[in-house]
Amino acid sequence: MQNIQMVDLKTQYLRFQKEIDAAVLEVLGSTAYINGPAVKAFQASMESYLDAKHVIPCANGTDALQIALMALGLQPGDEVIVPAFTYVATAEVIALLQLKPVMVDVDPKSFNVTSELIEPAITSKTKAIVPVHLFGQSCDMEPIMSLARKHNLFVVEDNAQAIGADYKTSEGTNQKTGTIGHIGCTSFYPSKNLGAYGDAGAISTNDDELANMIRMVANHGQNKRYYHKYVGVNSRLDSIQAAILNIKLKHLDEFAAARRKAADFYDQAFAETPQLQTPLRSGFSSHVFHQYTLVVKEGDRDALQAYLKENGIPSMIYYPVPLYEQEAYKESSKGIEKLPVTDYLCKTVISLPMHTELTDEMLNYITDTVKGFFK
Repeated sequence: MQNIQMVDLKTQYLRFQKEIDAAVLEVLGSTAYINGPAVKAFQASMESYLDAKHVIPCANGTDALQIALMALGLQPGDEVIVPAFTYVATAEVIALLQLKPVMVDVDPKSFNVTSELIEPAITSKTKAIVPVHLFGQSCDMEPIMSLARKHNLFVVEDNAQAIGADYKTSEGTNQKTGTIGHIGCTSFYPSKNLGAYGDAGAISTNDDELANMIRMVANHGQNKRYYHKYVGVNSRLDSIQAAILNIKLKHLDEFAAARRKAADFYDQAFAETPQLQTPLRSGFSSHVFHQYTLVVKEGDRDALQAYLKENGIPSMIYYPVPLYEQEAYKESSKGIEKLPVTDYLCKTVISLPMHTELTDEMLNYITDTVKGFFK
């Protein structure tokens, strides 16, 4: 058995090497490295895949979030509600723009924020909500959108971990995450379900006016060269990354199926392990399993991680410190009462290897080792 990786990018690349190499060489031959045909082709492919009116590629997922908030015209001091259990980038861009991140707790089973947790945090200064589709599963978006309409708030979806996931509406239709709120933001960091071979990101919206503003913000605040209407940024997806992403996008649903198959294996293996809580599969969302994250209900999570390492199995803890307790956000978090679910999850979650190249042999070894820890 080959070494187990947390994410096996090399084996996946070798599967598609001929297609990817040819696409990269085509860009090199064209010398159209910035906003070339490959970028336009990927943009069109992503719009079609998401069924979104506009996709605006950019340099990375953090830029996507920042540009989205800049495009909304928010003012310093405005409040933006975010989950406390998420990666720092979600709150980071809010603070960078001199907005106030208001951190709320999450659901203990889905790890996602809910409308019930958001509503008590809304004040007269609240202007936006950033729901994070954590670990590959959608937040329950219909109640969140209803709440946003009630209070006249913008909704910016952080879709960095859930590209390709379907949200099932009350009418029985499916809608891709990242297309439900006013704006959706995603990251194509190499380890993501749709990963580039460097930094990359994108923003999606069905609103023409917002799309125009997003394009200007991402391009130095201009829609005509050398005529700058707004203060903007420089955030572009380069053509080589776009070419790679356009190849991999064709296989994204295949990737999701492989991840679900591995997750099914894990679920079945741990069904009789009462010390562990396996990931929730909600009725309103498919799960694309960016991570497979367990809650260690009984036992020492850190000791389990050490035991796995001793046995050649990598694992990760997403996330060991709540956002509201991070040194950088202590000032903006003043007055926040303890968020018990976030605190509990930070002490008990552990993520196992999850990628498209996991074999049954690897999965058997991983699950047997985890169960052996609890015997």
